[in-house]
Amino acid sequence: MPSTYPIAVVTGASSGIGAATARRLATEGFHVVAVARRAQRLETLVKEITAGGGAATAVVADITRAGDVAELRDTVEGLTGELTLLVNNAGGARGSEPVESADVADWQWMYEVNVLGTVRVTQALLPALERSGAGTVVVLSSTAGLIVYEGGGGYTAAKHAQTAVAETLRLELNGRPIRVVEIDPGMVKTDEFALNRYDGDAAKAAATYAGVAEPLTAEDIADCIAWCATRPHHVNVDRLVVRPLAQAAQYKVHRVNV
Repeated sequence: MPSTYPIAVVTGASSGIGAATARRLATEGFHVVAVARRAQRLETLVKEITAGGGAATAVVADITRAGDVAELRDTVEGLTGELTLLVNNAGGARGSEPVESADVADWQWMYEVNVLGTVRVTQALLPALERSGAGTVVVLSSTAGLIVYEGGGGYTAAKHAQTAVAETLRLELNGRPIRVVEIDPGMVKTDEFALNRYDGDAAKAAATYAGVAEPLTAEDIADCIAWCATRPHHVNVDRLVVRPLAQAAQYKVHRVNV
């Protein structure tokens, strides 16, 4: 086993795509810094990774709080090894009301987490990524960042903004040793995403995936992230759009027995 590992920071690592990505990157030889608000879940994840021979560190942080992000930066700076990968995964959706009746607080939360959270963490860690000489920033956006749909105004606005951040950052970092990769998943079935969007309404959450034989899983997206991050550093995957076979577009989903 190597004495030092390249470091990968994964935000939103307590569940879903973030947790799956942390597990996968550990198998790729990264020391994973798993970041989220839920301490107990992070502790369980880190124990799982280390029990399997990997390296991981838990950092309890809320990426909407500048002080927490500064503490994350300091923790990373104190680790042995170089930070080469940042996966901006933390985010989510709240609400499905039309624009005319949407709760503005939900829109504020989605912008704060998906967009400004990505900006805060990226700003804090860019110096270390650049010092590595081979940094990569991954931004987990969504196909909702490429097209809009009824009932998704707040989420699609936030994800369009997150996509704009990724594209702008790539332009601004051109000529410096940092890649910017945008991953845009379509329909991914995780334990919490739809449930959180519908304020804990399990029936509404289940209806999202009703009749879809094989929606994407968190592990599918983790595989995409790992593949992009482990290409030779001169190869930049600008944008990877990934959907399940059953989903041809935002409005075109094959459902059976519905």
